[in-house]
Amino acid sequence: MGVAAIPDPPEPDLFESAFPRDGFPRFDWTSRPPELPPVVWTTETTHRDGQQGGLPLTVEDGLRIYELMCAFTGASGAIRQAEFFVYRPADRATLAGALDRFGDGAPVEPTTWIRASVEDAALVAELGVRETGMLASASDYHTFYKFQPRGRRRAAAMYLEAVRAVLAAGLRPRIHLEDATRAAEEFVLPFVDAVRELAAGHPEIDPPKFRICDTMGLGLPYDDVAWPRSIPRLVRRLREAGVAADELEFHPHNDTHLVVANCLAALRAGCAVINGTLLGKGERTGNAPLEAVLLHADGMGCLEGRPHFRVLNELAELYVDIGEPVAPKYPLYGRDAHRTRAGIHADGLTKFWWMYAPFDVPRLLGRPLELSFTRDSGLAGLVFLVEQHTGRRLAKDDPELRRLHDELLREFDAGRQTAAEWEEIAERLGSPVA
Repeated sequence: MGVAAIPDPPEPDLFESAFPRDGFPRFDWTSRPPELPPVVWTTETTHRDGQQGGLPLTVEDGLRIYELMCAFTGASGAIRQAEFFVYRPADRATLAGALDRFGDGAPVEPTTWIRASVEDAALVAELGVRETGMLASASDYHTFYKFQPRGRRRAAAMYLEAVRAVLAAGLRPRIHLEDATRAAEEFVLPFVDAVRELAAGHPEIDPPKFRICDTMGLGLPYDDVAWPRSIPRLVRRLREAGVAADELEFHPHNDTHLVVANCLAALRAGCAVINGTLLGKGERTGNAPLEAVLLHADGMGCLEGRPHFRVLNELAELYVDIGEPVAPKYPLYGRDAHRTRAGIHADGLTKFWWMYAPFDVPRLLGRPLELSFTRDSGLAGLVFLVEQHTGRRLAKDDPELRRLHDELLREFDAGRQTAAEWEEIAERLGSPVA
């Protein structure tokens, strides 16, 4: 057939049903997965897992983060709850401030996190929350090596005793099945049944929730992998056991680079809620970055509304201020996330910027498309940079532009290895740095 078989249309096919000009990329489903919940959302754990992972939060910083997640969420329902530690006075003060704001109409409900023990249950009984998470380590890695006497039944009995205490306090229990991706089905399913049976005796309290924790990031997003590593299988088995989609959460870590893929697999298999942190802060390699999960959930068509993604620039700035900046190449919000250094990209950006943008980054994220000048960027690269930062469109024969272009090329020819960033170009052109 050869080249003659390739159609040559008069206008380009840019697949705008999948890559709309006014939104994030869409899942152009051939058929919508039947198990995908009609509405999905997230819950936040920066004040628990983020702190546990090393964030040095003062009460002021913790409340500012809570306020920013509320501003990000707005009326979208994208983040519905945030969990807090309760063990230190500063944590309880942060929780109290968040509860006050929630009582005044803030959209994110504060909840707590405790170990599944009767002693910890007493800590949260009078704090004013309606729900608490409870750590219930599920794998034999934990039940055999964390407790004495060891074993599954002893661990389950201790957890259930704590569940009774939480229910007696009038709180909804949220069971965190720690290390579920290394846990035996013969433990998880009977334990879930036992929790649900206890809760059935308290019809005044909403049914318990269950959180599948991929604690070491070992889950896989595939159906054709055996329990316990298959995230879809874990979700489906719990759904089959009677756990509703909105009573099920997925809490993964990114130790093996699969955190977002596993989140999407969990949603697709029937889990309505993802737990993580904005900008991915958390233990070791981090928690699920909720901004990424929500970007894709928007594309899936199962958010009630789109959150305000531009707000997260303020959160990124806050993390700089407290000495915990996101990495320069961190997706979406890193300093260099939208900065290209390839000459061919520079040329593409000047001709048709959609060529090298995944979506309308400036409008949706409030971040510019950046270019770093290299020997291959050409005059078009300088034209793009000046226009991007100053709004001025210089002609390629502008004498100052040509002078700088030639100077930089001489430096590259003399051995310069680093790209010229806008800040340097602005200074050498005499332009104010924007």
